[in-house]
Amino acid sequence: METIQKDQFYVVGISVRTSNENQKAKEDIPMLWNQFMTKDMKGVINNRIDDTICAVYTNYESDHTKPYDTVLGFRVSDLDNIPDGMVGIAIENSSYQKFLAQGDLTKDVVVNKWKEIWGMDLNRKYTADFELYGEKAKDPSNGEVEIFIAIS
Repeated sequence: METIQKDQFYVVGISVRTSNENQKAKEDIPMLWNQFMTKDMKGVINNRIDDTICAVYTNYESDHTKPYDTVLGFRVSDLDNIPDGMVGIAIENSSYQKFLAQGDLTKDVVVNKWKEIWGMDLNRKYTADFELYGEKAKDPSNGEVEIFIAIS
């Protein structure tokens, strides 16, 4: 675990309002991923800064047990052109606790890392947390995902 500072950045993508209550996120988030992977998001989001997939968890109603938004997309240079049916969000500059989820990404490695995070005594801000799926996540059978938790 390390604490790092991240400057403001923007994400454009698709979203769903979900919750960890009653296993709702366990259904909603994989459906969002399926939608993302079956559409040509790279072809639609023209002002992306790279091909790293960004999963953002934001607009928390309270903490991780209450409803929140999940946005799946790409970091972009600005929010001037948001394609129809998509959302654009600004992730404010903040301090983050960085975690790594490593292993077979198709076998709940990321979910298990989140369960570990939920059990930790972190001074979370519940503003926007995010995952980055970059080069090291291209082989899902042996991948690495960076998880950033906003902290005070």
